[in-house]
Amino acid sequence: MTNRMTHSSRHLTLLLAAALPLAGCVSFAAKPPPSLLTITTAAQIPADQTQSSATGTTITIQVPTVPQAIATLRVPVQTGGSIAYLKNAQWVEPPARLFARLTADTLTAQGRVVLTPAQSFSDPGARLSGELRNFGVDGSGSAGLVTFDAALIRTAQGPVEKRRFEARVPIDRIAPHEAGAAINQAANQVAGEVAAWVGK
Repeated sequence: MTNRMTHSSRHLTLLLAAALPLAGCVSFAAKPPPSLLTITTAAQIPADQTQSSATGTTITIQVPTVPQAIATLRVPVQTGGSIAYLKNAQWVEPPARLFARLTADTLTAQGRVVLTPAQSFSDPGARLSGELRNFGVDGSGSAGLVTFDAALIRTAQGPVEKRRFEARVPIDRIAPHEAGAAINQAANQVAGEVAAWVGK
């Protein structure tokens, strides 16, 4: 019995010793970049502003759907028919949520009472949804590119209006900081155009 236990202990020790060299070279999670990218709104929203659906015009914003290429925290660079991802560039949260929040802030700054789907049961108002088609870098044109196919229902029984919004902002160098700044500017331009369209 003692010999059998000693043999098992030795076997376990050998397995652990063999695994130790691998522990230093194998990683099961991607190494995060030095900093994460995000989107900041150009709209100005006062900190003490109070809004009410009883007195304001409401709109419900859905988080847009996205193609698989941007259903990730990574930043796509599209060149012709191929897509690569920018090295050391990563969003702090999925692009769809970043863009939905940016659009909400832009509409709020224009006086709309913006609701999430969870808040919209009693008074959804207008409804904005759509697909975020591009949110990355156009490698062929060296530009930050944002494309949003919007769908808007202005009233409860109203028709669906659809419109494509797109913005390109040139970049001198395809690198994380430059790409993030260009995409941020393009996203703000698209959000501003969407807000103007909704406000008609």
